[in-house]
Amino acid sequence: MGDAERDGGAAEAEQRPPSSGDEKVDEALRRWMRWDKNERTRAQALALLGSASVSELQRRFCSGLTFGTAGLRAPMGAGFSRINDLTVIQSTQGLCAYLLKCIPDAARRGVVVGFDTRGQPESGCSSQWLASLTAAVMLSREVSVHLFSSYVPTAYVPFAVKELGAAAGVMITASHNPKEDNGYKVYWGDGAQVTAPHDAAIMASAKEHQEPWSAACWDVRLAQRSPLRSDPLGHVDAAFMRAVAGLCRHREANSRCQLKFVHSSFHGVAHDFIQRAFATFGFESPPIPVPEQKDPDPQFPTVRVPNPEEGHSVLELSFRLAERENAAVVLATDPDADRLAVAELSDDGGGGEWKVFSGNELAALLAWWMLSSWKSTAGDGADLRRVYMLTTAVSSRILHSMAQQEGFHVEETLPGFKWIGNRIQALAAEGKTVLFAFEESIGFLCGSRIPEKDGVSTAAVVAEMAAYLRDRKLSLQQQLRNIYQMYGYHVSRTSYVICNDGVTIGRIFARLRDFDGGGDGGSYPATCGGVRVVHVRDVNRGFDSSQADSRSVLPVSRSGHMITFTLENGVVATLRTSGTEPKIKIYTELCTAPGTSVASGLEAELRKVTEALLDDFLEPEKNDLIRRAV
Repeated sequence: MGDAERDGGAAEAEQRPPSSGDEKVDEALRRWMRWDKNERTRAQALALLGSASVSELQRRFCSGLTFGTAGLRAPMGAGFSRINDLTVIQSTQGLCAYLLKCIPDAARRGVVVGFDTRGQPESGCSSQWLASLTAAVMLSREVSVHLFSSYVPTAYVPFAVKELGAAAGVMITASHNPKEDNGYKVYWGDGAQVTAPHDAAIMASAKEHQEPWSAACWDVRLAQRSPLRSDPLGHVDAAFMRAVAGLCRHREANSRCQLKFVHSSFHGVAHDFIQRAFATFGFESPPIPVPEQKDPDPQFPTVRVPNPEEGHSVLELSFRLAERENAAVVLATDPDADRLAVAELSDDGGGGEWKVFSGNELAALLAWWMLSSWKSTAGDGADLRRVYMLTTAVSSRILHSMAQQEGFHVEETLPGFKWIGNRIQALAAEGKTVLFAFEESIGFLCGSRIPEKDGVSTAAVVAEMAAYLRDRKLSLQQQLRNIYQMYGYHVSRTSYVICNDGVTIGRIFARLRDFDGGGDGGSYPATCGGVRVVHVRDVNRGFDSSQADSRSVLPVSRSGHMITFTLENGVVATLRTSGTEPKIKIYTELCTAPGTSVASGLEAELRKVTEALLDDFLEPEKNDLIRRAV
């Protein structure tokens, strides 16, 4: 979209739109038409006024964006609750004002700005365009900007913040969300995503700076001519690949690897970066790209949803290519390359079936690999007392089981890698070593150079691990069974339902907190699937019945709902609202003692509890919930 088209609405800025019949909506629409210079979203607003219900207009124009587990994220389009030119300018003004207030040399240190390949023609909101607007706002206040000249993986932004000593970073991405969405992730000067108090303070600052400061904030060409703008791509890419190389343990053996890999970038940013990461690890042959999914395409035309976590249903093209090329391992990254899915041709004689590893299963393999690699490097007598691994409260407890035997430390955080990233930085400041971190939603970090999950470096690590095991006549699946025999079987299930109505979600969780209907809000379900509930943890209330003082060890969270039930049969089950999508997620896990040779019956028992959580606790038919499509 050209500048003339965006400025075309300026002459009509004072035109009063027709009345909606709601005074608050009318006032919000007048502000929108006065401030927005994007003719496409202005036209959308007027079209909505003539076609949408008052409740839809209220949702779009009478509420704003808020930070979730991955920053600001919403559908693109007109409205103060959507991602668009105006809301990105407002968010950046809030961030800019807050940085200048908090950090004396913020203008000199500058802000890193990156973007993925998303875009929506009907609103003109491509990630690259929104990144240019972000840069323009900063430059309008003489804050230097390190704006990438091309799309990059999300991990490049926090890495660049640390590498360049920047005051903050912004990544324009909606990661694995549907094509309609986009987002705005903010990283503080230590490279970790912002959490309290910064997140709330940035949004409060944005509310104080809602009206665009000047015409310069809309000038996407400002970054092209300003001496305060630099392009960090070459420097940061070289430094990032050096950091990836530091994770390699068997470069010479990798150069002889005969194992073939297939990679899908899900129409996103990853292809070139994965190819270079493999070369950095010494592999002579890069992974074979899925041709239909190699190049960026914001429409994601070959997948139902651009999320490799969905498994078989979105990996069919990868499997077909792997079978043609005789490749045994499939790697798939989401559009911004921060998540990694891994699949391996089944070794159970199932006739060419593919095993897609869950995030928890892949974490068990990566934790074993990172620990083994560290121990071999540290030598005999290595002190594990200063070694840490991190996970989230809804992920598998496999790290806890490993730590009990091996002697390293494990810490849990709230769901979301922003919590892990901040804890990594705190531990590093104390001189501790963080070997590995993960969240069950296929987010992994090997090492601690980047306080953010990263699919690029993890893909190279997985390839080296698979090649190492293959040289020893082992598959990834066989090694996973070996790990479970050492530390106990950890069988887990993850599912979700879709709910687009916040009122319904609130009613569901209110019922779980007042299950006997007494009205006092203090009675949780006593059984699940006929099994007694022995402990309940509700982080929204800071409640944990397993603690002597009934207070949750995890910090109180008001950003969503999360209740965990521990059952008498050992199942740990959590219901949680997603921080990035309109979903209620269901997590269940059942573990056995170390040394267990068989795990028969665990899956059936876990399935029974999962179904009870869904049917009895969430009541999908009554609440019009959409079950996960398989």
